[in-house]
Amino acid sequence: MGQLCGKCMKLLQDFVSFVKRMSSSLVQRIKECLVMISECFCLKRNGSEARQLYKPVLQPHEKETAQEFLQHIETGFKMSLLGKNCLEALRKLAFSENPGLQQSAALYYLHLSQHLTSQLPEEHLEPYYALLQSSDVEVQQMSSLSLVNFLLEGNINRDLVVQMGLLEPILELLELEDFTVQCNACACIMTLAASESNREAITSAGGVIPLLALANSYDPRVQQNAVGAILNLTQSEWIQQVLCREGALPVLTLLLESPDTEVQYYSCTALSNLAANSHHHEAMLRTGEGFLLRTLISLLSSSVEKVSSQACVCLRNLAVSAHIQADIIAMDVLPQLLSLLASNSTDVQQASIALLWKLSQHPGNQDTLTCGEMLNTLGRLLLTHKTDPVLVGHAACIIKNLILPQNMQRIMESSCFEGLLYTILSSDVQEEPLHYVIACLAELAKHEGSALHMLQWMDESLIKCLVKLAGQLQHTEPSFQAASIIQHVICHEKVRSLLKYHITEIQYYLMNFLTHREIRFQQLGISTICKLQEDPEFSSAIRQSQLMEHLERVHQQTEETQKLLRVVISHMDI
Repeated sequence: MGQLCGKCMKLLQDFVSFVKRMSSSLVQRIKECLVMISECFCLKRNGSEARQLYKPVLQPHEKETAQEFLQHIETGFKMSLLGKNCLEALRKLAFSENPGLQQSAALYYLHLSQHLTSQLPEEHLEPYYALLQSSDVEVQQMSSLSLVNFLLEGNINRDLVVQMGLLEPILELLELEDFTVQCNACACIMTLAASESNREAITSAGGVIPLLALANSYDPRVQQNAVGAILNLTQSEWIQQVLCREGALPVLTLLLESPDTEVQYYSCTALSNLAANSHHHEAMLRTGEGFLLRTLISLLSSSVEKVSSQACVCLRNLAVSAHIQADIIAMDVLPQLLSLLASNSTDVQQASIALLWKLSQHPGNQDTLTCGEMLNTLGRLLLTHKTDPVLVGHAACIIKNLILPQNMQRIMESSCFEGLLYTILSSDVQEEPLHYVIACLAELAKHEGSALHMLQWMDESLIKCLVKLAGQLQHTEPSFQAASIIQHVICHEKVRSLLKYHITEIQYYLMNFLTHREIRFQQLGISTICKLQEDPEFSSAIRQSQLMEHLERVHQQTEETQKLLRVVISHMDI
């Protein structure tokens, strides 16, 4: 460390004064004890015996160390606060049986943790083993707090703390009755549990049960840090099983109703992690008559965005089976979802639309979801969030799930068509969500009424876009879906007139379709050519192109295949 600033210099001077006062007070107390003992009647009978009864509270080497430590602090601005002499003094003070000396070491570490800007050397962790196991509450409080500070500021490697054997004394602090000590110990565990190897070590050392007990603490700080530690432990699949076996599910479920929003968030996120594994669903949903689902749905209305967002994630992870999807819709979740989709928070919108997509997969929910307000909301999201791949992709998938004959009129009356069509024209849309948008439009084009409805948006730019996408065979699905849309609307004169500006590009992708290894591409290419030949201009262009040669080749291959099939079938009949 370099030259200390004025603020740190003042802190050191205050610290020196404190230690001096404490040492002076301690020495004065020793004198008083000696006087009282020497004046006792029992000692006057045998002076030599009395001298052997007293053992000084401060051992000579401890007193010498304390003096050296004070001298080192006084000159600390001239030398490193992490030097060898300082470390040696800290070791002696920390391993002393005298609480006052241990407090000096703990206070020094606390000061250091608030000002250190570099890594704490590994050897400086050794005194913590004694300080954390001290019988003095103040030493426990200060040493555990300084350790938390070092961990949070990144001055100590998390894995090193466990490797140095400090996990056991930290876990022992969880069993103490002092709230401050418990709070700091939970914070240590929560920070250490961010590492996979540390999570396993904490669980193997028996850390789960005391953390679950402190999750019900009356002290909000202790409860918050305990639940935070449990949250980090749920990131391991193996530890999830241990948590469930030790009764974590009812504890976390009840904490969803905590008045502390941070505890709500931690417990909800922990449950989301558990719900990501479907093996836990039965046990999670067993609590009460739909208690977990009702509580999560109530959290959707939370004014704290991260709480409502995480409630969406948990519900989405639980909504794997059709009956859970139906149960959630039956609990009148739609108004909350509509409100969340209109949120100004991107995280909230993304979490809520992902849940809505999951719910839309159940056929029984589709009629409820196909309401005008929901469809218009999805359309607005497509129009206003073209650059958000999560919102665009999920919105297109939801609309596609809702495409049923009985729903077509409501879809056509909404802004969904406009949103989908303007999305594929946008240059800002990413490749993956664009695939979902084209697939949705291709599904809509299969229905005669919606295909006619689509015509009002058909113009030069849209046709050009579809032809371009159809020709990009490196993207198999978008290419097929774009060509499918063209094939379904090609019978209309307006579309044919627009396509005539792109005859060369159309011939190119049709030729590739005819030679494609997938039969569906060949069939789509042939059906498109059939419809194009109804127009004289297209018919003439096709006859003069290489398409006729490819068609003849396909025809010959088909005839040969039919002959082989007839032979095989005839042999089977014998």
